[in-house]
Amino acid sequence: MLNGFQLVNAHIYCATRFAYEIINPHGSVMTHGLWQQLDLLRSGRFVDLTHAFEAGIPHAPGMPDEERVTLYDIEQGKGTLGAGFLTHQYRHVGQWGTHVDPPAHFVRGGRFLDEIPVSDMLLPLVAFDVRQGVAANHDYELDLSDVRAWEQRHGRMPPRAFAVMQTGWSSRWPSAAAMRNADVNGVARFPGWSIETLRFLIEERDACAFGHETTDTDAGVKVSADEYPAERYLLEQDRYQIELLADLSCVPAAGAVAVVSFPKPRRGSGFPARVFAICPSDADAL
Repeated sequence: MLNGFQLVNAHIYCATRFAYEIINPHGSVMTHGLWQQLDLLRSGRFVDLTHAFEAGIPHAPGMPDEERVTLYDIEQGKGTLGAGFLTHQYRHVGQWGTHVDPPAHFVRGGRFLDEIPVSDMLLPLVAFDVRQGVAANHDYELDLSDVRAWEQRHGRMPPRAFAVMQTGWSSRWPSAAAMRNADVNGVARFPGWSIETLRFLIEERDACAFGHETTDTDAGVKVSADEYPAERYLLEQDRYQIELLADLSCVPAAGAVAVVSFPKPRRGSGFPARVFAICPSDADAL
């Protein structure tokens, strides 16, 4: 059984070892380089942290809805350009569904999507579980006490981690009204990050990227006032983030690995992402 940071340590070990082992001298079965460690990862529990996207899904105010056109269809008469195979044309903003925001999304001169290296897409996953606090206060902001409590239980947070805010908010998907959770005055009420916490995680723990289940980094009351201080700070520090993550309640607080992937549009300012976690198989991992 896998536990703790065994999955992450396996990557570090095999990357430095970079050797191959011949299991059968007659050549019927051989394990080269990292293949043996891949078997270790495959023994873990996979969790898809990505919502499927389509027209009408929850999204940030002011962003247009998705448009999808069938250019070619397998059947005759259904594609606008022809038949014989299925091809769609998609039109949507970069910040659509579970998506990535690079620094350039807010920062002039910041890195675009094509400038984020693939080495920053395989990361130890650190999940801060604030579901209890959010249930009591929808305006909850993750603060340093949450980080201290995590480290008291799991040890010092590993560097270059994918730090996520585990709020349970994705259970409201796909209802846009439930995700926004507006009060009688039309003010959105959903949780967010505090700048103080982001500063600590970046400056003191060297977090590589951040993620959350809501549409924005900042709490809803700030977004409703057209204020984005936490998101601006995060992107100004040359970090990237993933918004609208799914099923974070299914990952452990520590010990999992996150695979954070997204396309490579040149000078891209955002794009739908595919994110998943490989979790320890321990029954008590959560």
